[in-house]
Amino acid sequence: MSNDEHNIENRVWEVVGNANICMLVTNAIDGPRARPMEARPDTKDAAIWFLTDRRGLKDDEVKAHPHVCLCFIHSAEKAYLSLTGKATVEHDPERARSLWNKKQEAWWSGPDDPNLLVMRVDLDRAEMWDGPASSAQAAFEFAKARVTGEKPDLGENRKTTAEFD
Repeated sequence: MSNDEHNIENRVWEVVGNANICMLVTNAIDGPRARPMEARPDTKDAAIWFLTDRRGLKDDEVKAHPHVCLCFIHSAEKAYLSLTGKATVEHDPERARSLWNKKQEAWWSGPDDPNLLVMRVDLDRAEMWDGPASSAQAAFEFAKARVTGEKPDLGENRKTTAEFD
């Protein structure tokens, strides 16, 4: 892995960690369906884990069409991240226990709850749009552009793509 690839991958994991919540997009019978999910990254295996409910139909959608998209936004840094990969879903109390936190008690009785499923997304590709971090700078540049008629200088807004092995 080159230094650039390593830096991009580190940035991807940084955005995932900072955003924490993503929109999981599955392929339902009537088209794409998105819902918010709490991501638990596994940087070593280039995977993201989720706890989900059997009654939410995500497991059926993933079994029928395992390719999913995860969309993260870290608004403070104007970072937009789209991850694609292949999902699997299973009832795995041991893994659920390793992902469990107090917030889960609102949804399930514990890691052994029969409605609790574990979803793993093995990542294939990351696309990130990483913009300038300062909202104050952007506001200043837009105001300046209105006065001068010149295009605002919003800094570097770059798109990067990375493949996961």
